[in-house]
Amino acid sequence: MVSLAIVHDWLNQVGGAEDVLAEMHALYPSAPIYTSIYAPEKMPAAMRGWDIRTTWMDRLPGVYDHHQPYLPFYPLAFGRLDLTAYDVVLSNKSGFCHGVRVREDAYHIDYCLTPTRYVWMPDAYMAREGFGKAVEWGAKPLLAWLKRWDYEAAQRVTHFVAISHEVQDRIRRYYQRESVIIYPPVDTSRFRPNDRPPEPFFLVLSRLIPYKRIDLAVRACNRVGCRLIVAGDGRDRAALEAIAGPTIEFRGRVSDAEAEDLMARCQAFLFPGLEDFGITPLQAQAAGRPVIAYGAGGALDTVIPGVTGEFFHEPTPEALAELLADFDRARYDPAACRANAERFSVERFRRELGEYVARVASGQEPPSAYLFRK
Repeated sequence: MVSLAIVHDWLNQVGGAEDVLAEMHALYPSAPIYTSIYAPEKMPAAMRGWDIRTTWMDRLPGVYDHHQPYLPFYPLAFGRLDLTAYDVVLSNKSGFCHGVRVREDAYHIDYCLTPTRYVWMPDAYMAREGFGKAVEWGAKPLLAWLKRWDYEAAQRVTHFVAISHEVQDRIRRYYQRESVIIYPPVDTSRFRPNDRPPEPFFLVLSRLIPYKRIDLAVRACNRVGCRLIVAGDGRDRAALEAIAGPTIEFRGRVSDAEAEDLMARCQAFLFPGLEDFGITPLQAQAAGRPVIAYGAGGALDTVIPGVTGEFFHEPTPEALAELLADFDRARYDPAACRANAERFSVERFRRELGEYVARVASGQEPPSAYLFRK
């Protein structure tokens, strides 16, 4: 009987990473989940029945609400986590959880959501987050250490799985490792076409934080004078409302039912940021609606130009506005959008990941190759 453990970076917020974790738990319900911190009141109630085991970081003051200032502690916490009792360790990583210690003859499969963004792309990350020059300068020695730690931790992983071609390229570039691609799960059963003509508004459904680039959507819709509904909340909301014209409506956080209704009624979904994968464009396509996305990152894996949406190729309001001005909702068949989304179903994810883990555990899957040996 193979023993398996799951590792996750932190459990104090809900996003795409936590959707992946939920499906991993569904595949391996008896596997313990190791994580740095766990705030039960911030997470789905269903998690309270899971076997979740935290590190010493869980006792740090204020860490549930502000975990970012504790950045240097994550490598220390995960590096001290001893998982040598397990035959297979499955890490669900965007931060540092791939740094756990496993037995020499064990298998460590890293489901890589992305190589750690603020380590490998610090300039873009700090610019998006609005850090000043003093913070950037002061962070350089820390980032240099984190980069060395992160690279060395990646070399101890036996098998890498990427969530998109964009992430596969980053794993190759930053970790000098090869990987296979298994796309994240999308609940296509939740979002469905409503069999009615679309209504004349564009939709954004997102956390309102800098790197999502919702400002591009707002400015582009201002320029064209088209209606935009922004569903979601976050620290950028006040700044976005300040630049919004009369055709922009902010709904704040919406219920699941409202999100499903908006997706099915909009004429197109706007996805203006550079994402590692991006689940919301597939939710929109599951609802039969096309997507207008920035033509980079994970959107290249999920949107078919001319069939299920279109790309704009410069991250500017002008480039997006040009697409919006020429948008013809009659060009896109809801059935084609739905069919594309179904390629990324929860069932497919469970099947592909389960088969891959089984092959690794039985020694049939060779370790992820090094591109370069040093």
